[in-house]
Amino acid sequence: MSENFTHVNVLGVPFISATQAAFLNTVEARINRRENTFVVTANPEIVMYAREQPAYQKILATADYITPDGIGIIKGAAILKQPLPERITGYDTMIDLLAWANENHKSAYFVGAKPEVIVDVAKVVAKRYPQLQIAGTHDGYFDDFGPIAEEIRKVRPDMVFLAVGFPKQEQLISDYRHVNNGLWMGVGGSFDVLSGHTKRAPKFFQRHHLEWFYRLLSEPTRFKRMLVLPKYLRTVKKSVRQK
Repeated sequence: MSENFTHVNVLGVPFISATQAAFLNTVEARINRRENTFVVTANPEIVMYAREQPAYQKILATADYITPDGIGIIKGAAILKQPLPERITGYDTMIDLLAWANENHKSAYFVGAKPEVIVDVAKVVAKRYPQLQIAGTHDGYFDDFGPIAEEIRKVRPDMVFLAVGFPKQEQLISDYRHVNNGLWMGVGGSFDVLSGHTKRAPKFFQRHHLEWFYRLLSEPTRFKRMLVLPKYLRTVKKSVRQK
């Protein structure tokens, strides 16, 4: 875990205490130096999963930066009386890095999502970020990541984004980050939004930290997954009482 920032430990997961701008400056400098960098953007679902899966908790411990992706993490830190400055979401971080990479002629490799989604990701990136080199793409339907890792090793991208969902994306990064010195980052469902296949929550929902509610309205099947948030908050409060 990098020592560039102080950390707030939320149920065993050390989140960096930083603004989005400060975090981006640090990561961009590391990319420029070709430093191997593993970023996890974690929400309450990931925190609760890590509590139940020690092997996944160990993988998170090897990340260079874990950022608070979701208002639930911000609320948890506040309950612990160790407030975090702001959310640093996976999608916003990816978009900011792509814009920076475009200005600085960097390269990126994209892995994940459905075949039709990754095709559209490549089209959107090529149009929106014409100075960014697309080092390669692959959909999320693969049995063996080895050949993809070998291609990444050969093309040496500055950034690798994996959108195959947790815990798989973090496991793959942990297993294969050694093949390329650059940024490795799991971005969950971000390719669906980037490609236009899924709409991001309108600004109103973003400003009021209600993106989770918008997703629930859009995808009622997420209801069961949403139940993790109140459970998570209860667990954080319980951890305070036990201290």
